[in-house]
Amino acid sequence: MNLPNDPAMLVSVLNTKLRDFYPSLDALCDDMESDKDTLISKCRIIGYEYNSKRNQFV
Repeated sequence: MNLPNDPAMLVSVLNTKLRDFYPSLDALCDDMESDKDTLISKCRIIGYEYNSKRNQFV
């Protein structure tokens, strides 16, 4: 599955997937064959950081 390029849409999709299907960002990236650093960088553009305790971008 391709993830959205738009940072706002990306955060929304990632948080939904993290909430519903994955126990961590690492698990999501492994399963979706996505680069973790790239996802974090894209979300950071609009001020979101991954919080591992909450398992979501906040």
